[in-house]
This record gives sequence, C-alpha cells and structure tokens, in this order.
Amino acid sequence: MSYDGYRTLDVRLDDGVAFVTIDHPPFNLLDRHLAADLDRLHGALSEDASVRVVVVGSADPDFFLAHGDMTLALDPGLVEQLALAAPGALTPGQDLHERFRTLPQITIGKLAGRARGGGAEFLLALDMRFAAVGRARLGLPEVSLGMIPGGGGTQYLPRLTGRARALEIILGSEGFDAETAERYGWVNRALPADELDGFVERLALRIARYPAAALRAAKLAVEASELPLREGLMVESGLIQQVFSAPETTRLVRDALAAGAQTRAGELELEGLLAASR
Repeated sequence: MSYDGYRTLDVRLDDGVAFVTIDHPPFNLLDRHLAADLDRLHGALSEDASVRVVVVGSADPDFFLAHGDMTLALDPGLVEQLALAAPGALTPGQDLHERFRTLPQITIGKLAGRARGGGAEFLLALDMRFAAVGRARLGLPEVSLGMIPGGGGTQYLPRLTGRARALEIILGSEGFDAETAERYGWVNRALPADELDGFVERLALRIARYPAAALRAAKLAVEASELPLREGLMVESGLIQQVFSAPETTRLVRDALAAGAQTRAGELELEGLLAASR
C-alpha cells in the first residue's frame, strides 16, 4: 500500500501505526486540496489491514486544522448543491468525517495548536483526542457566522460533553483551552506540551501490538453503547463470541497464565505482566 504523493499530508508507518502529519501552509485550511488528500488517505487506510492505529498530528505548531474554507459559503454552485440535496443526504463534511469515524483502525488526534469549525469536527470524528496544555485551542464558531456546525459537530459533541455543555460551546462560539476541553470531555487528556508526542506515540504503538480482531470488536462494542442498553448488550455478546475462542486469544491467555497471571504476585502487577508475556 502506497502512502506517497500527497499534497498536504505526510504519512510514516511504524509497527502497525500510521503517523499522519497535516502540512498545508500557511495554516492548514481544510480546503478542497486537503479534503481530497484526506479522502484518498481514507481509501488507502480502509484497505490496509497492516495498519491498526492511525495518529493524526500537524507540522504547524500553531494549527492542527484551522477550519473549513469559508469561501465555500460564497460559492453559488455549492450553495445550490446543498439547497437541492435530497432529504437526509449527508453534507460533504459529514460524509468525510463519518468515513473516518467508521474506519476499522483506532484513530487518535494529537492537538498541539488550533482546531476550529471543520477542523474541530474532524477531530471529533476520531476515536481519541489528546491536547497540549498552553498550546491547544478548540472552537466551533459557526453560529457567529450565521451558520451551525455542518460536519457532524452538533451530533458528535453532545455525545462527549452532554447537551448543556455542547450548547455552551456551539452557541458561545468561543475558544476552549486544553484543560477546559478535558474537563468537559471534549478531549481525553490535556498533557504538558513537551509530553504530548511521547505519550501519544507510546499509546498508539501499544494498542497496535494487540490482536486486530480484538481492537475492531472493542471499537464496535463501544459504538453500540449509543443503542438502547439491551441492544448494546446483544452487540457485545455477538462480538465476544467471535473473539473469545480465537486461536490468538487462546495463546495469549495461556502465555499470561504461564507468566504468573492468577497468582498473588502476578496480580499485583498484572498490566506489566501481560505486556511482558506477549
């Protein structure tokens, strides 16, 4: 699988992780060029079983993704296209973000700059987000321009922050720092800026070492938590049946027991024991 030839992205592969760096001067605007590269990247990732985790960061210390291209709102062709779209059709931004949200890989956003509007919505479509204290800035300013978030933001955000905080973010149209975003549930963790890269890389490489079937099953099971409880439990039941007796699962459990799992000493430091037994 080739990850060369992008105009706005750089992709580095390392032990099951695709490290994607957005590099689109002067400030990583989510325009047609970047959207086209992201679309091509999605196609490559969706067909590459060797990649288990995707980390998206930026080459620009001030911007992750600035926002969507505002000039599109002045494009008569696009305005007409949206007006004539069939009821229930996704917007181009929603479609792109949903395709990333439903990738089979685990996706992680590494935020060390600004992400507003469509940039913040792209981050919301990823599985996890980590932000640098003192540098990260998040915002959904669309209402201040007479619009609403149209790339999934009104649906993704309340599932993380709750209704009231989502309305504060969207209606207030202000910027949020890493610490507040963490407290609201918008990002997983706010980390010191000099620790962000190392933390995210270690997490991504650790996850990528685990069985692909288990990663996919876990992602699908958590996704089902948005269903009514009984339905979600049934999805979980079906998924555990798929992976419970897989040959790789059997081998890993036997290795863990041989290394001391289910002994008093082993249980005191189980996480390290499991990592060492792989």
